[in-house]
Amino acid sequence: MLPFMVGAILKRGDELNFCCSCLSGEALALSFIFIASRSHSLCPCSLVLPSVSSMASFPLAAVTATLKLHPQFPKCPPTSYPPAKGQSISLQKSHRFTHLDLDFREPLLLSKEGTEEVEQSFYVPLLQQCLEKCCYSDTQVVHGHVVKTGTHEDVFVMSFLVNIYAKCGNMDDAKRAFDNMPRKNVVAWTTLMVGYVQNSQPKYAIHVFQEMLHSGSYPSVYSLAIALNACTYLQCLKLGDQFHAYIIKYNVDFDTSVGNALCSLYSKCGRLELALRAFRRIKEKNVISWTSAISACGDNAGAVKGLGLFVEMVSEDTKPNEFTLTSVLSQCCEIVSLDFGTQVHVMCIKFGYKSNLRVRNSLLYLYLKCGCVGEAQMLFDGMDDASLVTWNAMIAGHAQMMELTKDNLSACHSGSEALNLFSMLSRSGMKPDLFTFSSVLSVCSRMVALEQGEQVHAQTIKTGFFSDVVVGTSLINMYNKCGSTERASKAFLEMSTRTMILWTSMITGFALHGMSQQALHLFEDMRLAGVRPNQITFVGVLAACSHAGMVNEALNYFEIMQKKYKIKPVMDHYSCMVDMYVRLGQLEEAFNFIKKMNLEPSEFIWSNLIAGCIIHGYLELGCNAAEKLLSLEPKDTETYALLLNIYLSAGRLEDVSRVREMMKEEKVGKLKDWSWISIKDKVYSFETNDKAYPQNSLVCESLEDLLAKAEKLGYRMVESMEISDEEEEEKTPSPIIYHSEKLAITFGLENLPCSSPIRVVKSTLMCRDCHDFIKYVSTLTGREIIVKDSKRLHKFVEGQCSCGDFGSFL
Repeated sequence: MLPFMVGAILKRGDELNFCCSCLSGEALALSFIFIASRSHSLCPCSLVLPSVSSMASFPLAAVTATLKLHPQFPKCPPTSYPPAKGQSISLQKSHRFTHLDLDFREPLLLSKEGTEEVEQSFYVPLLQQCLEKCCYSDTQVVHGHVVKTGTHEDVFVMSFLVNIYAKCGNMDDAKRAFDNMPRKNVVAWTTLMVGYVQNSQPKYAIHVFQEMLHSGSYPSVYSLAIALNACTYLQCLKLGDQFHAYIIKYNVDFDTSVGNALCSLYSKCGRLELALRAFRRIKEKNVISWTSAISACGDNAGAVKGLGLFVEMVSEDTKPNEFTLTSVLSQCCEIVSLDFGTQVHVMCIKFGYKSNLRVRNSLLYLYLKCGCVGEAQMLFDGMDDASLVTWNAMIAGHAQMMELTKDNLSACHSGSEALNLFSMLSRSGMKPDLFTFSSVLSVCSRMVALEQGEQVHAQTIKTGFFSDVVVGTSLINMYNKCGSTERASKAFLEMSTRTMILWTSMITGFALHGMSQQALHLFEDMRLAGVRPNQITFVGVLAACSHAGMVNEALNYFEIMQKKYKIKPVMDHYSCMVDMYVRLGQLEEAFNFIKKMNLEPSEFIWSNLIAGCIIHGYLELGCNAAEKLLSLEPKDTETYALLLNIYLSAGRLEDVSRVREMMKEEKVGKLKDWSWISIKDKVYSFETNDKAYPQNSLVCESLEDLLAKAEKLGYRMVESMEISDEEEEEKTPSPIIYHSEKLAITFGLENLPCSSPIRVVKSTLMCRDCHDFIKYVSTLTGREIIVKDSKRLHKFVEGQCSCGDFGSFL
């Protein structure tokens, strides 16, 4: 009913302008059409085409007309915003067919076809009904009647038909209706341009603009705004610059609709400063202008500027809309500004957007990104109309919390919440999409929850998302990180399309499990398939070489990466090379390689070197590496445990005291050693030396029996050191018999079927004794045992570990 609303506004003498880049297509075109029916001109200051002479050529269309403005053009009233929500306009509807209870064809039959001309007002309610229903077949019926009664000569009616065909997505019929118009005004031209832009055919909109100029029609600010929107869709900055030049020449860049379109163009083309400059040129800014500028900052890594603009907007008493608020909340997420976001939350309530789904979803993202899971859960629980986007936000938020947590114990809690939410989503009857599956599979990967991952795999097949590259990649990662390279390989071979990310996931999976030859063969297959590797691909390749001790091959690939593929080495590449030398016991070569690095070595590199020095007996070199590590001021408890280990092994008690003093200053406490195992969708957790529960006491008895059997095969206990809270204690023997991973594995052996692998996640590094013990257990029981500690995944099969018996151990 927008034409009637516009008519009422005009009757009251109000100013009327629109932002072409922000209003819906039907609203914009209907507004044009109604005004045209009264004056055949968009505004009293339309553009005038005096002659065909010279105009800068556009890349998509050779435009040969010169734009010239009417002298009164600069006086065009600025854009005003539509009436606020709640305002009512009383309309007197005199036509008897304004409200149709019967089929719309009935009034057509009541008219006398071909005997007398039918007034345009007769068709308005019928066309409006077609527009609202977006019904193509009904539109054709009305169109046929229009032609029979001769009303096709009416510009208003035909422009209305062009708009409806465009809304129905049939631009061929829209173009035919337009071509059959005996006369065309700027409204008709602009309506066709709007249709092409909204139907993702911006090139044709530019061509229509060219034809309009050749026909002698007067382009208006709205025509220019739509042309700019077409440039934005094409991301053609060169063409947009040419339009901008003419806009500046004729001094219409102050217009709100033109300024908004320019701001959007430069934003999408990555030119934030130009976008903000166009915004500042607007004389009277409406909420759409402010929202465009704020969104431009968010889209171009200018969140701080965007929030500053929002403050300026509020200070000028411009009320934000839902799109303003969602953009601002998104930028609060980007810079993790909880304080600012909380104030915006209060503003959302003040302006009545508390129940708006878009705003609530944005608030969910903000609280989850800032780690406020409780606040996010309260918002979620209060939603009766939660959409799939809302569910995905909650699941992805918990998945993200797993990555942000410093220990596997907290990660396990977040992961369990994510899996519970996914179960609730499935029971709600709502169908998950690829984003849901991707988030849930990443959770299963981190928790080593193979059973749940297999259930999700079945759902991806059932819902048809298995063939999606994003889901397929997540699935392969999940199987690899759960220790099942066989299932990962099967999923990889079943994928119809193999992208670079998919190849890389499989290569790194093989490298993770010590299957070096398979990883390198797959890499060569990838190159033969014509897929270009990236940085992460070469991390997997170098890790495979490192695990197998293939020095020459590693150096060769390291050179190929730089010379052939022009990939600059990053820290992960250097880490793989250092790891290779350390595994081989070539500690001097590792130290020399570190000296030649173009980057400052990370904590991981120095820690890896220290662990190698402890294993291979290079204590002096290890102490030198420890000094380098201390200079980085580490915060991680396990790093301090490693430093204490090297100094204690070298007998350097003064350095031990120094490290303990640093730990006190940094408030580093004891390691929290927890392990957990998932059985039938339930997670069981164990703490070192925990006998508080009767069930744990039974597990300890079974563990002691298992320990006795392992000793008969040659197992010997190795004492490890544990960080103590007491400064005066140099070292404390740890109760290694009842370490948490031993308890979890024993519990799994008793409660899982004999053929099932044991999968355990541990919150800290494994100690050397537990690593050796689990090797014997895998031989005794014939079971596959996977343990994921805080640094790597260990897969024990028949007395062998995938790490090659090398790694950082407590």
